Amino acid sequence: MSIESSSAFTAHSIPSRRLALKTLASLTAVGGVVGLAGLGLAGCSRSDDKSTSSASTAAGPAVVSKTGDKVAFKYPDNPSFDLIYLADQLGYFEGTNTRPDYVGKIAAPQIIPLVGTGEIDFGARMVPLVISAIASGADLKVVAAGGKTLQEAPHMKYFVRKDSGIRTPKDLEGKTIGFNSFGACAEFVTKKYLRQHGVDVNKINFVVIPDEQAEQTLATGNTDLAIIHAPFSGRADNAASLVRLWSDYDLDGGLGGMAPYSAHGQFMRQHPEAVRDVVTALAKAGNWVNANPEEARKLVSRRINMELKNVDRFAYIDDLVVTEPPIQYYVDILQSEGKIPAGKVTVKDIYTNEFNPFATKT
Repeated sequence: MSIESSSAFTAHSIPSRRLALKTLASLTAVGGVVGLAGLGLAGCSRSDDKSTSSASTAAGPAVVSKTGDKVAFKYPDNPSFDLIYLADQLGYFEGTNTRPDYVGKIAAPQIIPLVGTGEIDFGARMVPLVISAIASGADLKVVAAGGKTLQEAPHMKYFVRKDSGIRTPKDLEGKTIGFNSFGACAEFVTKKYLRQHGVDVNKINFVVIPDEQAEQTLATGNTDLAIIHAPFSGRADNAASLVRLWSDYDLDGGLGGMAPYSAHGQFMRQHPEAVRDVVTALAKAGNWVNANPEEARKLVSRRINMELKNVDRFAYIDDLVVTEPPIQYYVDILQSEGKIPAGKVTVKDIYTNEFNPFATKT
């Protein structure tokens, strides 16, 4: 099945404005995951088609009426480099009873809160968001490791204008940094690095800018530094007016670059075989991308309608088996930042490899 044919799935509507805002407001305390910026994006990312299924239906679990019926898992349909879309394109759901049900575009700050309440069944967002959500009582868990940072394939890159005069961490005091959401890698990896270099992060203005808009926002002077994730970071690399300062590999050697896939707890309990199907498909797709990075870039280029030369590549953890150091890294950061109390969660509260058939090899 091609990525372009994803519309063949029956799309649920994104939850109604009232339910979405209520859900997001209830999770605002989740380590800064969803603040006013996230609420502002909520109305922009929902479907306005009132003829589609109700919010209560969208929030409920997939139902299997008889053996052999397909289990549909709700997943965002975002323009990004994502293994669910690639697994679908590569046919890795064929031969299983599990299929993605794309529910429309969902803004990045909403994804983990909506996985935590079951409005969507799976989501791919960074580890600190998941830790903060679980610490606040959300029902979800990491089920598959995702992207990894390599020197030649960073998770995120840092750009400034060539004429900005910004070249060192201290130069950023008094400036504006744009990143895709609070509470995730871009905030915590960056603040940790800046503090290590004597920067007062309270003198920096941090604003939320979606990755696909970050390069233009920087070029027009609305931000002074842009932190941009692949695949959109490639366009900034090719922009004549911009220069790359660092990547996250330069900042922490890639330890903070794991971008895992999480699942809603109720879906995991009711459909363990479907979760296994999804994790298996994700692992196969991740391994395929690692073996075929240029072919993967071509598929993503078509999906997001961006010129191939501007599409940055991704690398993935082998077999998507979750390891503990990247999670402990963010538990420590969240505790030091005062986002979660010490001892509130442990690493083993955050993830499971029980659905990954490749985990027994490690």
